[in-house]
Amino acid sequence: MSDDHHIVLVASGDSRLAANRVCWPAQAALEAAVTRCFADLGRTVVRGHPVDPAKGHGFIDGQARGIEIFRRIDPEAPLVVAEAVWQYTSHVLPGLTRHRGPILTLANWSGQWPGLVGLLNLNGSLTKAGIRYSTIWSEDFTDTFARDAIAEWLRTGTIRHDRSHAKPFTDDTMGRAFKADRERGAALGAALVRDQALLGVFDEGCMGMYNAIIPDHLLHAMGLFKERLSQSALYAAMRQVPEAVARNHYDWLRAHGMRFVLGSEEATELTEAQVLEGLRMYDAAVCMAHEFGCSAIGIQYQQGLKDVCVASDLAEGLLNNPERPPVFGRDGAELFAGRAVTHFNEVDECAGVDGLITDRVWRDLGIDPSNTLHDVRWGEAVRECGVDEFVWLFEISGAAPASHFIGGYGGATGERQPPMYFPRGGSTLKGVSKPGEIVWSRIYVERDALHMDIGRGGVVRLSDAETARRWHATTPQWPIMHAVLYGVSRDQLMAKHQANHIQVAYAESAEQATRALVRKASMARATGITVNLCGTPEDSLEQHQPREQWA
Repeated sequence: MSDDHHIVLVASGDSRLAANRVCWPAQAALEAAVTRCFADLGRTVVRGHPVDPAKGHGFIDGQARGIEIFRRIDPEAPLVVAEAVWQYTSHVLPGLTRHRGPILTLANWSGQWPGLVGLLNLNGSLTKAGIRYSTIWSEDFTDTFARDAIAEWLRTGTIRHDRSHAKPFTDDTMGRAFKADRERGAALGAALVRDQALLGVFDEGCMGMYNAIIPDHLLHAMGLFKERLSQSALYAAMRQVPEAVARNHYDWLRAHGMRFVLGSEEATELTEAQVLEGLRMYDAAVCMAHEFGCSAIGIQYQQGLKDVCVASDLAEGLLNNPERPPVFGRDGAELFAGRAVTHFNEVDECAGVDGLITDRVWRDLGIDPSNTLHDVRWGEAVRECGVDEFVWLFEISGAAPASHFIGGYGGATGERQPPMYFPRGGSTLKGVSKPGEIVWSRIYVERDALHMDIGRGGVVRLSDAETARRWHATTPQWPIMHAVLYGVSRDQLMAKHQANHIQVAYAESAEQATRALVRKASMARATGITVNLCGTPEDSLEQHQPREQWA
Protein backbone atom coordinates (compact mmCIF):
# COMPACT_ATOMS: atom_id res chain seq x y z
CA MET A 1 0.00 0.00 0.00
CA SER A 2 1.35 3.41 -0.95
CA ASP A 3 2.56 5.73 1.85
CA ASP A 4 1.25 8.71 -0.14
CA HIS A 5 -2.29 8.43 1.24
CA HIS A 6 -3.57 9.35 4.63
CA ILE A 7 -5.84 6.74 6.18
CA VAL A 8 -9.42 7.97 5.86
CA LEU A 9 -11.72 7.00 8.74
CA VAL A 10 -15.51 6.91 8.60
CA ALA A 11 -18.01 5.94 11.28
CA SER A 12 -21.47 4.59 10.53
CA GLY A 13 -24.00 5.13 13.31
CA ASP A 14 -27.63 4.66 14.20
CA SER A 15 -30.54 6.46 12.58
CA ARG A 16 -31.83 7.42 16.03
CA LEU A 17 -30.44 10.69 17.37
CA ALA A 18 -30.68 9.65 21.02
CA ALA A 19 -28.61 6.52 20.42
CA ASN A 20 -25.94 8.42 18.48
CA ARG A 21 -25.59 11.06 21.19
CA VAL A 22 -25.38 8.58 24.06
CA CYS A 23 -22.91 6.31 22.26
CA TRP A 24 -20.65 9.02 20.82
CA PRO A 25 -18.11 9.09 23.72
CA ALA A 26 -17.36 5.39 23.22
CA GLN A 27 -16.87 5.97 19.50
CA ALA A 28 -14.59 8.95 20.14
CA ALA A 29 -12.46 6.84 22.49
CA LEU A 30 -12.17 4.09 19.85
CA GLU A 31 -11.13 6.55 17.17
CA ALA A 32 -8.47 8.04 19.44
CA ALA A 33 -7.04 4.56 20.11
CA VAL A 34 -7.05 3.68 16.42
CA THR A 35 -5.40 6.98 15.49
CA ARG A 36 -2.62 6.32 18.02
CA CYS A 37 -2.11 2.81 16.69
CA PHE A 38 -1.72 4.02 13.11
CA ALA A 39 0.57 6.85 14.25
CA ASP A 40 2.84 4.30 15.95
CA LEU A 41 2.99 2.52 12.59
CA GLY A 42 3.92 5.74 10.81
CA ARG A 43 0.57 6.64 9.24
CA THR A 44 -1.86 9.50 9.76
CA VAL A 45 -5.60 9.02 10.19
CA VAL A 46 -8.00 11.74 9.02
CA ARG A 47 -11.77 11.71 9.49
CA GLY A 48 -13.73 11.58 6.28
CA HIS A 49 -16.55 13.62 7.82
CA PRO A 50 -16.70 16.15 10.68
CA VAL A 51 -18.28 15.90 14.10
CA ASP A 52 -21.60 17.76 14.04
CA PRO A 53 -21.76 19.96 17.17
CA ALA A 54 -25.48 20.62 16.68
CA LYS A 55 -26.29 16.91 16.65
CA GLY A 56 -23.72 16.11 19.31
CA HIS A 57 -22.01 13.26 17.48
CA GLY A 58 -19.78 12.41 14.53
CA PHE A 59 -21.63 9.47 12.99
CA ILE A 60 -22.94 9.06 9.48
CA ASP A 61 -26.61 8.84 10.39
CA GLY A 62 -28.41 8.35 7.09
CA GLN A 63 -28.00 6.84 3.65
CA ALA A 64 -28.20 10.17 1.82
CA ARG A 65 -25.65 11.64 4.21
CA GLY A 66 -23.33 8.71 3.52
CA ILE A 67 -23.58 9.16 -0.24
CA GLU A 68 -22.78 12.86 0.16
CA ILE A 69 -19.73 12.13 2.33
CA PHE A 70 -18.30 9.46 0.04
CA ARG A 71 -18.49 11.83 -2.93
CA ARG A 72 -15.74 13.83 -1.21
CA ILE A 73 -13.52 10.86 -0.28
CA ASP A 74 -10.72 9.82 -2.63
CA PRO A 75 -11.93 6.43 -3.96
CA GLU A 76 -8.32 5.17 -4.03
CA ALA A 77 -7.51 6.07 -0.43
CA PRO A 78 -7.07 3.36 2.21
CA LEU A 79 -10.29 3.47 4.21
CA VAL A 80 -11.11 2.43 7.78
CA VAL A 81 -14.69 1.92 8.93
CA ALA A 82 -14.46 2.14 12.74
CA GLU A 83 -17.34 0.96 14.94
CA ALA A 84 -17.88 1.13 18.70
CA VAL A 85 -21.68 1.02 18.34
CA TRP A 86 -24.56 -0.70 16.62
CA GLN A 87 -24.65 0.83 13.15
CA TYR A 88 -26.82 0.85 10.05
CA THR A 89 -24.73 -0.61 7.22
CA SER A 90 -26.99 1.10 4.69
CA HIS A 91 -25.47 4.44 5.72
CA VAL A 92 -22.10 3.53 4.20
CA LEU A 93 -22.88 0.72 1.76
CA PRO A 94 -23.50 2.92 -1.30
CA GLY A 95 -20.11 4.58 -0.89
CA LEU A 96 -18.30 1.32 -0.17
CA THR A 97 -19.67 -0.26 -3.36
CA ARG A 98 -17.62 2.29 -5.37
CA HIS A 99 -14.54 2.54 -3.18
CA ARG A 100 -11.48 1.12 -4.94
CA GLY A 101 -8.85 1.50 -2.21
CA PRO A 102 -8.30 -1.12 0.49
CA ILE A 103 -11.06 -1.24 3.12
CA LEU A 104 -10.51 -2.17 6.77
CA THR A 105 -13.43 -2.67 9.15
CA LEU A 106 -12.67 -2.62 12.86
CA ALA A 107 -14.35 -2.50 16.26
CA ASN A 108 -13.53 -2.25 19.94
CA TRP A 109 -13.79 -5.46 21.97
CA SER A 110 -16.62 -4.31 24.20
CA GLY A 111 -20.20 -5.33 24.84
CA GLN A 112 -21.31 -1.84 25.81
CA TRP A 113 -23.28 -0.50 22.83
CA PRO A 114 -21.97 -2.68 20.92
CA GLY A 115 -19.41 -2.25 18.16
CA LEU A 116 -18.82 -5.96 17.66
CA VAL A 117 -22.45 -6.47 16.64
CA GLY A 118 -22.22 -3.53 14.24
CA LEU A 119 -18.93 -4.82 12.82
CA LEU A 120 -20.28 -8.30 12.11
CA ASN A 121 -23.34 -6.89 10.39
CA LEU A 122 -21.14 -4.64 8.27
CA ASN A 123 -18.87 -7.56 7.34
CA GLY A 124 -21.77 -9.83 6.40
CA SER A 125 -23.26 -7.07 4.27
CA LEU A 126 -19.98 -6.42 2.47
CA THR A 127 -19.59 -10.14 1.81
CA LYS A 128 -23.09 -10.30 0.32
CA ALA A 129 -22.36 -7.22 -1.82
CA GLY A 130 -19.09 -8.72 -3.12
CA ILE A 131 -16.98 -5.88 -1.69
CA ARG A 132 -13.45 -6.85 -0.70
CA TYR A 133 -12.47 -5.89 2.85
CA SER A 134 -10.25 -6.85 5.74
CA THR A 135 -11.31 -6.83 9.39
CA ILE A 136 -9.83 -6.60 12.89
CA TRP A 137 -10.99 -6.16 16.50
CA SER A 138 -9.28 -5.17 19.72
CA GLU A 139 -9.95 -3.90 23.20
CA ASP A 140 -7.66 -0.87 22.83
CA PHE A 141 -5.47 -1.54 19.76
CA THR A 142 -2.29 -1.87 21.78
CA ASP A 143 -2.19 -5.70 21.62
CA THR A 144 0.16 -7.55 19.28
CA PHE A 145 -2.67 -9.38 17.49
CA ALA A 146 -4.36 -6.19 16.32
CA ARG A 147 -1.19 -4.17 15.67
CA ASP A 148 0.39 -6.94 13.59
CA ALA A 149 -2.82 -7.29 11.59
CA ILE A 150 -3.00 -3.55 10.89
CA ALA A 151 0.68 -3.53 9.91
CA GLU A 152 -0.06 -6.37 7.48
CA TRP A 153 -2.97 -4.38 6.02
CA LEU A 154 -0.74 -1.34 5.56
CA ARG A 155 1.84 -3.48 3.72
CA THR A 156 -0.45 -5.61 1.58
CA GLY A 157 -3.98 -4.20 1.72
CA THR A 158 -5.28 -7.45 3.25
CA ILE A 159 -5.35 -9.31 6.56
CA ARG A 160 -5.26 -13.11 6.67
CA HIS A 161 -7.11 -14.81 9.52
CA ASP A 162 -7.23 -18.45 10.56
CA ARG A 163 -10.44 -20.03 9.23
CA SER A 164 -9.31 -23.64 9.46
CA HIS A 165 -12.17 -24.45 11.82
CA ALA A 166 -14.64 -24.48 8.90
CA LYS A 167 -14.70 -27.40 6.45
CA PRO A 168 -17.23 -28.41 3.77
CA PHE A 169 -20.05 -30.66 4.93
CA THR A 170 -20.10 -33.63 2.54
CA ASP A 171 -21.66 -37.10 2.14
CA ASP A 172 -18.78 -38.51 4.16
CA THR A 173 -19.03 -36.06 7.05
CA MET A 174 -19.39 -37.74 10.45
CA GLY A 175 -18.87 -41.24 8.97
CA ARG A 176 -21.23 -44.20 8.85
CA ALA A 177 -22.59 -43.62 12.35
CA PHE A 178 -24.72 -40.72 11.12
CA LYS A 179 -25.67 -42.08 7.69
CA ALA A 180 -29.35 -42.44 8.66
CA ASP A 181 -29.46 -38.83 9.91
CA ARG A 182 -27.89 -37.55 6.69
CA GLU A 183 -30.49 -39.44 4.68
CA ARG A 184 -33.38 -38.24 6.84
CA GLY A 185 -32.19 -34.64 6.64
CA ALA A 186 -31.90 -34.90 2.87
CA ALA A 187 -35.47 -36.22 2.71
CA LEU A 188 -36.72 -33.29 4.77
CA GLY A 189 -34.94 -30.89 2.43
CA ALA A 190 -36.43 -32.56 -0.65
CA ALA A 191 -39.88 -32.28 0.94
CA LEU A 192 -39.44 -28.53 1.46
CA VAL A 193 -38.35 -27.99 -2.14
CA ARG A 194 -41.28 -30.09 -3.39
CA ASP A 195 -44.06 -28.85 -1.12
CA GLN A 196 -42.92 -25.21 -0.73
CA ALA A 197 -43.57 -22.85 2.18
CA LEU A 198 -44.03 -19.17 3.01
CA LEU A 199 -42.00 -16.73 5.07
CA GLY A 200 -44.18 -13.88 6.37
CA VAL A 201 -42.09 -10.72 6.08
CA PHE A 202 -43.49 -7.72 7.96
CA ASP A 203 -41.67 -4.98 6.01
CA GLU A 204 -38.28 -5.92 4.63
CA GLY A 205 -34.92 -4.52 5.61
CA CYS A 206 -34.50 -3.64 9.29
CA MET A 207 -31.89 -1.21 10.63
CA GLY A 208 -29.76 -1.22 7.50
CA MET A 209 -29.11 -4.97 7.65
CA TYR A 210 -28.43 -5.60 3.97
CA ASN A 211 -27.09 -9.05 4.84
CA ALA A 212 -30.47 -10.01 6.33
CA ILE A 213 -32.32 -9.76 3.00
CA ILE A 214 -32.27 -12.91 0.83
CA PRO A 215 -32.83 -12.33 -2.90
CA ASP A 216 -36.09 -13.95 -4.01
CA HIS A 217 -34.53 -16.21 -6.61
CA LEU A 218 -32.36 -17.89 -3.99
CA LEU A 219 -35.39 -18.58 -1.80
CA HIS A 220 -37.51 -19.81 -4.71
CA ALA A 221 -34.90 -22.43 -5.63
CA MET A 222 -35.30 -24.00 -2.19
CA GLY A 223 -39.10 -23.89 -2.21
CA LEU A 224 -39.53 -20.76 -0.09
CA PHE A 225 -41.48 -17.65 -0.99
CA LYS A 226 -41.99 -14.35 0.81
CA GLU A 227 -45.48 -13.35 1.87
CA ARG A 228 -44.85 -9.61 2.02
CA LEU A 229 -46.90 -8.22 4.88
CA SER A 230 -47.18 -4.73 6.31
CA GLN A 231 -46.43 -3.68 9.86
CA SER A 232 -49.33 -1.25 9.56
CA ALA A 233 -51.63 -4.26 9.01
CA LEU A 234 -50.17 -5.88 12.12
CA TYR A 235 -50.77 -2.71 14.10
CA ALA A 236 -54.37 -2.52 12.83
CA ALA A 237 -54.90 -6.17 13.80
CA MET A 238 -53.46 -5.49 17.27
CA ARG A 239 -56.07 -2.80 17.84
CA GLN A 240 -58.84 -5.31 17.14
CA VAL A 241 -57.66 -7.73 19.87
CA PRO A 242 -59.98 -7.28 22.89
CA GLU A 243 -58.40 -6.34 26.19
CA ALA A 244 -59.94 -9.45 27.73
CA VAL A 245 -57.91 -11.62 25.33
CA ALA A 246 -54.68 -9.81 26.17
CA ARG A 247 -55.48 -10.18 29.88
CA ASN A 248 -56.00 -13.91 29.43
CA HIS A 249 -52.48 -14.12 27.96
CA TYR A 250 -51.14 -11.99 30.83
CA ASP A 251 -52.81 -14.21 33.42
CA TRP A 252 -51.44 -17.33 31.68
CA LEU A 253 -47.89 -16.00 31.89
CA ARG A 254 -48.20 -15.05 35.54
CA ALA A 255 -49.75 -18.44 36.34
CA HIS A 256 -46.72 -20.06 34.71
CA GLY A 257 -44.41 -18.05 36.97
CA MET A 258 -43.34 -15.12 34.82
CA ARG A 259 -42.83 -11.90 36.76
CA PHE A 260 -43.15 -8.38 35.35
CA VAL A 261 -41.21 -5.48 36.87
CA LEU A 262 -43.91 -2.81 36.74
CA GLY A 263 -43.96 0.90 37.46
CA SER A 264 -46.15 3.88 36.67
CA GLU A 265 -43.90 6.19 34.61
CA GLU A 266 -44.54 5.33 30.94
CA ALA A 267 -41.40 7.07 29.69
CA THR A 268 -38.97 5.06 31.79
CA GLU A 269 -40.81 2.15 33.44
CA LEU A 270 -42.72 -0.90 32.28
CA THR A 271 -46.44 -0.53 32.84
CA GLU A 272 -49.24 -3.06 32.71
CA ALA A 273 -50.66 -1.21 29.69
CA GLN A 274 -47.39 -1.77 27.82
CA VAL A 275 -47.45 -5.48 28.64
CA LEU A 276 -51.04 -5.83 27.44
CA GLU A 277 -50.26 -4.01 24.20
CA GLY A 278 -47.37 -6.41 23.58
CA LEU A 279 -49.72 -9.35 24.15
CA ARG A 280 -52.17 -7.88 21.65
CA MET A 281 -49.31 -7.93 19.15
CA TYR A 282 -48.61 -11.56 20.02
CA ASP A 283 -52.23 -12.57 19.45
CA ALA A 284 -52.47 -10.62 16.20
CA ALA A 285 -49.20 -12.08 14.89
CA VAL A 286 -50.35 -15.67 15.50
CA CYS A 287 -53.65 -14.96 13.76
CA MET A 288 -51.94 -13.37 10.74
CA ALA A 289 -49.45 -16.22 10.45
CA HIS A 290 -52.41 -18.61 10.35
CA GLU A 291 -54.42 -16.46 7.95
CA PHE A 292 -51.62 -16.23 5.41
CA GLY A 293 -50.37 -19.80 5.83
CA CYS A 294 -46.86 -18.80 6.93
CA SER A 295 -44.35 -21.34 8.23
CA ALA A 296 -42.35 -18.54 9.86
CA ILE A 297 -42.79 -14.80 10.32
CA GLY A 298 -40.47 -11.86 10.93
CA ILE A 299 -41.43 -8.48 12.40
CA GLN A 300 -39.13 -5.54 11.66
CA TYR A 301 -40.36 -3.32 14.52
CA GLN A 302 -37.32 -1.07 15.02
CA GLN A 303 -38.30 1.42 12.34
CA GLY A 304 -41.97 2.24 12.02
CA LEU A 305 -43.66 0.34 14.80
CA LYS A 306 -41.30 1.80 17.43
CA ASP A 307 -43.02 5.14 16.93
CA VAL A 308 -46.57 3.86 17.45
CA CYS A 309 -46.50 0.89 19.82
CA VAL A 310 -44.46 -1.12 22.30
CA ALA A 311 -41.52 -3.35 21.42
CA SER A 312 -42.20 -6.65 19.69
CA ASP A 313 -39.78 -8.76 21.76
CA LEU A 314 -42.21 -10.20 24.31
CA ALA A 315 -44.43 -11.34 21.43
CA GLU A 316 -41.43 -12.77 19.58
CA GLY A 317 -40.18 -14.78 22.54
CA LEU A 318 -43.64 -16.27 23.03
CA LEU A 319 -43.96 -17.14 19.34
CA ASN A 320 -40.73 -19.16 19.37
CA ASN A 321 -41.96 -21.47 22.14
CA PRO A 322 -44.44 -24.35 21.68
CA GLU A 323 -45.54 -23.72 25.28
CA ARG A 324 -47.24 -20.34 25.12
CA PRO A 325 -50.57 -18.66 25.82
CA PRO A 326 -53.18 -20.26 23.53
CA VAL A 327 -54.51 -18.19 20.65
CA PHE A 328 -57.88 -19.01 19.11
CA GLY A 329 -59.22 -18.40 15.62
CA ARG A 330 -62.62 -17.11 14.58
CA ASP A 331 -64.04 -20.65 14.74
CA GLY A 332 -62.80 -21.15 18.29
CA ALA A 333 -60.07 -23.61 17.34
CA GLU A 334 -56.60 -23.12 18.85
CA LEU A 335 -54.09 -21.92 16.26
CA PHE A 336 -50.77 -23.76 15.92
CA ALA A 337 -51.73 -25.90 18.93
CA GLY A 338 -48.64 -27.36 20.58
CA ARG A 339 -46.42 -25.66 18.01
CA ALA A 340 -44.03 -22.73 17.94
CA VAL A 341 -44.79 -20.00 15.41
CA THR A 342 -41.21 -19.62 14.24
CA HIS A 343 -40.22 -15.96 14.38
CA PHE A 344 -37.12 -14.30 12.96
CA ASN A 345 -36.25 -11.24 15.02
CA GLU A 346 -35.61 -7.94 13.21
CA VAL A 347 -36.99 -9.63 10.07
CA ASP A 348 -33.60 -11.28 9.46
CA GLU A 349 -34.56 -13.56 6.58
CA CYS A 350 -31.40 -15.67 6.93
CA ALA A 351 -32.47 -16.41 10.50
CA GLY A 352 -35.99 -17.10 9.21
CA VAL A 353 -34.80 -19.82 6.84
CA ASP A 354 -32.60 -21.24 9.60
CA GLY A 355 -35.46 -21.19 12.11
CA LEU A 356 -37.81 -22.95 9.69
CA ILE A 357 -35.23 -25.69 9.00
CA THR A 358 -34.52 -26.07 12.72
CA ASP A 359 -38.22 -26.36 13.56
CA ARG A 360 -38.71 -29.16 11.04
CA VAL A 361 -35.60 -31.11 12.00
CA TRP A 362 -36.13 -30.84 15.75
CA ARG A 363 -39.80 -31.84 15.54
CA ASP A 364 -38.83 -34.75 13.29
CA LEU A 365 -36.45 -35.89 16.05
CA GLY A 366 -39.18 -35.44 18.67
CA ILE A 367 -37.36 -32.75 20.66
CA ASP A 368 -38.29 -29.19 21.66
CA PRO A 369 -37.89 -27.04 18.53
CA SER A 370 -37.67 -23.72 20.40
CA ASN A 371 -34.94 -21.72 18.73
CA THR A 372 -33.88 -18.11 18.48
CA LEU A 373 -31.25 -15.83 17.14
CA HIS A 374 -28.96 -13.90 19.47
CA ASP A 375 -26.55 -11.07 18.83
CA VAL A 376 -22.90 -12.12 18.94
CA ARG A 377 -22.51 -9.47 21.59
CA TRP A 378 -19.15 -9.99 23.32
CA GLY A 379 -17.17 -12.47 25.40
CA GLU A 380 -14.27 -12.99 27.79
CA ALA A 381 -12.17 -15.74 29.32
CA VAL A 382 -13.84 -17.23 32.40
CA ARG A 383 -12.19 -19.02 35.29
CA GLU A 384 -14.95 -20.10 37.68
CA CYS A 385 -17.56 -22.80 38.17
CA GLY A 386 -15.23 -25.37 36.64
CA VAL A 387 -14.84 -23.32 33.43
CA ASP A 388 -11.41 -22.18 32.24
CA GLU A 389 -11.81 -20.87 28.69
CA PHE A 390 -13.35 -18.18 26.54
CA VAL A 391 -17.11 -17.86 27.02
CA TRP A 392 -19.26 -15.91 24.58
CA LEU A 393 -22.07 -13.68 25.76
CA PHE A 394 -24.97 -14.03 23.34
CA GLU A 395 -27.81 -11.58 23.94
CA ILE A 396 -30.90 -10.41 22.09
CA SER A 397 -33.47 -7.74 22.87
CA GLY A 398 -35.96 -9.99 24.61
CA ALA A 399 -37.00 -12.38 21.80
CA ALA A 400 -35.59 -15.62 23.24
CA PRO A 401 -38.12 -18.29 24.28
CA ALA A 402 -38.53 -19.01 28.01
CA SER A 403 -37.93 -22.71 27.30
CA HIS A 404 -34.25 -21.75 26.94
CA PHE A 405 -34.06 -20.30 30.45
CA ILE A 406 -33.17 -21.74 33.81
CA GLY A 407 -36.62 -22.26 35.35
CA GLY A 408 -38.54 -21.65 32.10
CA TYR A 409 -41.28 -19.08 32.58
CA GLY A 410 -40.64 -19.31 36.31
CA GLY A 411 -37.15 -17.95 35.69
CA ALA A 412 -38.31 -15.23 33.30
CA THR A 413 -38.93 -11.57 34.00
CA GLY A 414 -40.37 -8.80 31.90
CA GLU A 415 -38.54 -5.48 32.11
CA ARG A 416 -38.97 -2.22 30.23
CA GLN A 417 -37.01 -1.89 27.02
CA PRO A 418 -34.32 0.86 27.19
CA PRO A 419 -35.87 4.24 26.25
CA MET A 420 -32.86 5.12 24.06
CA TYR A 421 -33.92 2.52 21.50
CA PHE A 422 -37.57 1.92 22.44
CA PRO A 423 -39.37 5.21 23.12
CA ARG A 424 -42.76 3.55 23.73
CA GLY A 425 -41.36 0.85 25.97
CA GLY A 426 -42.66 -2.67 26.07
CA SER A 427 -41.66 -5.78 27.96
CA THR A 428 -38.63 -7.93 27.36
CA LEU A 429 -38.62 -11.68 27.99
CA LYS A 430 -35.54 -11.90 30.16
CA GLY A 431 -33.79 -14.92 31.61
CA VAL A 432 -30.49 -16.78 31.94
CA SER A 433 -30.05 -19.58 29.40
CA LYS A 434 -29.91 -23.01 31.00
CA PRO A 435 -26.79 -25.18 30.85
CA GLY A 436 -26.97 -27.72 28.06
CA GLU A 437 -25.95 -28.80 24.59
CA ILE A 438 -26.71 -26.53 21.63
CA VAL A 439 -26.40 -26.45 17.88
CA TRP A 440 -25.43 -23.04 16.48
CA SER A 441 -25.55 -21.86 12.89
CA ARG A 442 -25.79 -18.96 10.49
CA ILE A 443 -27.12 -18.77 6.94
CA TYR A 444 -25.66 -16.01 4.78
CA VAL A 445 -25.38 -14.82 1.17
CA GLU A 446 -22.05 -14.91 -0.65
CA ARG A 447 -21.45 -14.73 -4.40
CA ASP A 448 -25.19 -14.84 -5.06
CA ALA A 449 -25.60 -18.16 -3.25
CA LEU A 450 -26.78 -19.30 0.16
CA HIS A 451 -24.28 -20.71 2.64
CA MET A 452 -24.56 -22.08 6.18
CA ASP A 453 -21.91 -22.29 8.88
CA ILE A 454 -22.95 -24.78 11.56
CA GLY A 455 -21.34 -26.15 14.70
CA ARG A 456 -21.89 -27.45 18.19
CA GLY A 457 -21.55 -25.78 21.54
CA GLY A 458 -22.58 -25.82 25.15
CA VAL A 459 -24.19 -23.30 27.46
CA VAL A 460 -22.32 -23.08 30.76
CA ARG A 461 -23.77 -21.94 34.07
CA LEU A 462 -21.81 -19.13 35.67
CA SER A 463 -22.17 -17.69 39.15
CA ASP A 464 -24.90 -15.17 39.82
CA ALA A 465 -22.22 -12.53 40.42
CA GLU A 466 -20.49 -13.18 37.10
CA THR A 467 -23.80 -13.23 35.24
CA ALA A 468 -24.74 -9.90 36.83
CA ARG A 469 -21.35 -8.43 35.88
CA ARG A 470 -21.79 -9.52 32.27
CA TRP A 471 -25.36 -8.21 32.16
CA HIS A 472 -24.30 -4.81 33.41
CA ALA A 473 -21.48 -4.69 30.85
CA THR A 474 -24.10 -5.09 28.12
CA THR A 475 -27.91 -4.64 28.39
CA PRO A 476 -29.30 -5.95 31.69
CA GLN A 477 -32.93 -5.99 30.50
CA TRP A 478 -32.26 -8.65 27.83
CA PRO A 479 -31.98 -12.47 27.91
CA ILE A 480 -28.44 -13.80 28.12
CA MET A 481 -26.59 -16.96 27.06
CA HIS A 482 -23.10 -17.98 28.24
CA ALA A 483 -21.87 -20.11 25.35
CA VAL A 484 -18.77 -22.14 24.56
CA LEU A 485 -18.35 -23.04 20.88
CA TYR A 486 -16.65 -26.39 20.50
CA GLY A 487 -13.42 -26.20 18.52
CA VAL A 488 -13.90 -22.58 17.43
CA SER A 489 -11.79 -19.82 18.94
CA ARG A 490 -12.86 -16.23 19.51
CA ASP A 491 -10.85 -14.94 16.57
CA GLN A 492 -11.89 -17.75 14.23
CA LEU A 493 -15.57 -16.96 14.77
CA MET A 494 -15.00 -13.23 14.32
CA ALA A 495 -13.02 -13.81 11.12
CA LYS A 496 -15.57 -16.15 9.52
CA HIS A 497 -19.01 -15.26 10.89
CA GLN A 498 -21.09 -13.33 8.38
CA ALA A 499 -23.72 -11.70 10.58
CA ASN A 500 -24.46 -9.93 13.81
CA HIS A 501 -26.84 -12.80 14.59
CA ILE A 502 -26.27 -16.45 15.51
CA GLN A 503 -29.02 -19.10 15.63
CA VAL A 504 -29.17 -21.48 18.62
CA ALA A 505 -31.29 -24.49 19.59
CA TYR A 506 -30.97 -26.98 22.45
CA ALA A 507 -30.78 -30.77 22.46
CA GLU A 508 -31.12 -33.13 25.40
CA SER A 509 -27.66 -34.73 25.09
CA ALA A 510 -24.42 -34.35 23.19
CA GLU A 511 -25.24 -37.35 20.99
CA GLN A 512 -28.69 -36.00 20.19
CA ALA A 513 -27.26 -32.55 19.42
CA THR A 514 -24.77 -34.07 16.98
CA ARG A 515 -27.51 -36.06 15.28
CA ALA A 516 -29.63 -32.91 15.01
CA LEU A 517 -26.68 -31.02 13.52
CA VAL A 518 -26.17 -33.71 10.87
CA ARG A 519 -29.87 -33.74 9.96
CA LYS A 520 -30.02 -29.96 9.85
CA ALA A 521 -26.90 -29.64 7.71
CA SER A 522 -28.19 -32.38 5.39
CA MET A 523 -31.60 -30.74 5.06
CA ALA A 524 -29.99 -27.40 4.26
CA ARG A 525 -27.69 -29.00 1.69
CA ALA A 526 -30.63 -30.76 0.02
CA THR A 527 -32.28 -27.37 -0.57
CA GLY A 528 -29.17 -26.05 -2.34
CA ILE A 529 -27.37 -24.36 0.58
CA THR A 530 -23.60 -24.83 0.73
CA VAL A 531 -22.79 -26.00 4.27
CA ASN A 532 -19.59 -25.62 6.31
CA LEU A 533 -19.10 -27.72 9.44
CA CYS A 534 -17.31 -25.68 12.09
CA GLY A 535 -15.17 -26.86 14.98
CA THR A 536 -15.46 -30.21 16.75
CA PRO A 537 -19.13 -31.27 16.65
CA GLU A 538 -18.71 -34.40 18.78
CA ASP A 539 -17.54 -32.56 21.92
CA SER A 540 -19.77 -32.52 24.98
CA LEU A 541 -20.47 -29.90 27.62
CA GLU A 542 -18.94 -32.10 30.31
CA GLN A 543 -15.57 -31.58 28.62
CA HIS A 544 -15.98 -27.84 29.32
CA GLN A 545 -17.84 -27.72 32.65
CA PRO A 546 -18.35 -30.48 35.26
CA ARG A 547 -21.96 -31.61 35.45
CA GLU A 548 -22.18 -30.83 39.18
CA GLN A 549 -21.81 -27.14 38.26
CA TRP A 550 -24.98 -27.14 36.13
CA ALA A 551 -27.44 -27.16 39.03
